Amino acid sequence: MTAPLVEQHDAVLLDLDGTVYRGDELVRGAKEAIDEVHRRRVALRYVTNNASKPPRAVVEHLGHLGLCTETAEVSTSAQAAAAVLAEFLPAGARVLVIGTEALAGEIEGVGLSPVRRHADGPVAVVQGHSPDTGWMDLGEACLAINGGAAWVACNSDATLPTERGELPGNGAMVAALQLATDRMPRVAGKPQPPLLRRAADSARASRPLMVGDRLETDIAGGVQAGMPSLMVLSGVGTPAEVLGAPAESRPDYVSADLAALHRPPEESLITDQSSFTVRVEESALVLTALSEGIAEPLPALRALCAVWWRIGSGPVRVRGDDEQAEMALNGLGLA
Repeated sequence: MTAPLVEQHDAVLLDLDGTVYRGDELVRGAKEAIDEVHRRRVALRYVTNNASKPPRAVVEHLGHLGLCTETAEVSTSAQAAAAVLAEFLPAGARVLVIGTEALAGEIEGVGLSPVRRHADGPVAVVQGHSPDTGWMDLGEACLAINGGAAWVACNSDATLPTERGELPGNGAMVAALQLATDRMPRVAGKPQPPLLRRAADSARASRPLMVGDRLETDIAGGVQAGMPSLMVLSGVGTPAEVLGAPAESRPDYVSADLAALHRPPEESLITDQSSFTVRVEESALVLTALSEGIAEPLPALRALCAVWWRIGSGPVRVRGDDEQAEMALNGLGLA
């Protein structure tokens, strides 16, 4: 019997929101899947683009949800941004911090000096999400960047998921400074490689697997870092988005949730399927079921992706050639 997907890798890098939890609730089966990763002694890292909280706060939140973890298993974009700056700045260099005290703490932790004003003479700017960032903060950063300071953004997510809905994320604030300075920052978080590579290095992993629910950050980050990836449909990503994904954000595997980690990899691998065939007809994908009975939607999605990704990208029309295929497409929201 084929070993489960998790045993094909020496580390699992997990996105948080939409992959492990949604707000204050664990995704179905997440605790069981994560506990099993620990039981198998495979290294695990939680990788988050949220730079507003220190690792201990992430550990506390996960603990309240029933997950046992430690700070060494948490990798944040704030840590990645601090590491990027430490690579080219001398010890003690002043860095203007646009973000929370947690971000300032990471800057101090790598031997640099966090400041809050342009008048303090910063040689670099680091920008991470904070709900308290205002016009005055952006003004200080604008002066520093226009004065020649290096600029590193923790992440470029345009929105931030909250219980109230999608709100402006760090990328929205970064975009404001881009317009004001005509400069582009170096980005440390997903989808850029520094965060994922740092997480893998901390686990001493050579065969990590990236797992997430967002194509544009989690999966694209895995692609850029040269890591295989598993897309879970427990968060914001949809089957239609997966099918239309461009080459730079296509996962190797797709599943409903983290339970796929403990099943044979071929069960979630995006490739031709034994239960469906797909043909191209008049610029549309035509799905045909190869057996009677209840048609599982996810094998249909994998079959559709396998064919479409060989010949194109972007949105494509899909239709079923029989009742079982139509049922599968309805289940995917692709009918």
